[in-house]
Amino acid sequence: MSEDSLRSEIVKVGSLLYMRGLAHGSAGNLSVRLDDGSILVTPTNSSLGFLAPEQISKVSPAGTHIAGDPPSKEAFFHLAVYEERPTAKAIVHLHSTHAVAVSCLCHDNSADVLPPLTAYQVMRVGRLPLIPYYRPGDRKLADAVRGLAGEHKAMLLANHGPIVSGKSLQDAVHAYEELEETAKLFFLVGNRPVSLLTCEAITELNDVFPS
Repeated sequence: MSEDSLRSEIVKVGSLLYMRGLAHGSAGNLSVRLDDGSILVTPTNSSLGFLAPEQISKVSPAGTHIAGDPPSKEAFFHLAVYEERPTAKAIVHLHSTHAVAVSCLCHDNSADVLPPLTAYQVMRVGRLPLIPYYRPGDRKLADAVRGLAGEHKAMLLANHGPIVSGKSLQDAVHAYEELEETAKLFFLVGNRPVSLLTCEAITELNDVFPS
């Protein structure tokens, strides 16, 4: 897909996420990796619901702004994910309500903060580690992200929201939506007795549907 087509796709997807209530205000950002390693990323202080293709920022692998409006102040952690995940071609980072609520809880096991409720959660999201809190824009977050991105398609930033990567922008969006729906289920079931997927079921899913 050409760069112009990818810019248009980011605009289309951003509008869809905004209309679905998964993005609000100027929160959240999307990115796509180009063949030369540079990325297209949504601009800083912009609403995902009201973008134009020419506004989309282009940033080099080293973080240099090349074209478009100034990039999101969080473009650096997108680059950190891409460094560690060669197969990742796109990233979705939003502040959707239920996933952010999970990020605000205290968790006994920060290596995986959502129980295995559904098969599609395991297939599309996998284990969800919690990254400790850093203020938005803190470059130390890149190192924390880099330490987990190689082994995880999705990560949760404490008191902030998820970072989800995919083999395409559509793939990343589908995984993000599955994460948000799983977070809703997590709160709906609450403290009631729950039938979780077994270790055997999870292993079978990972074998049949490798990420």
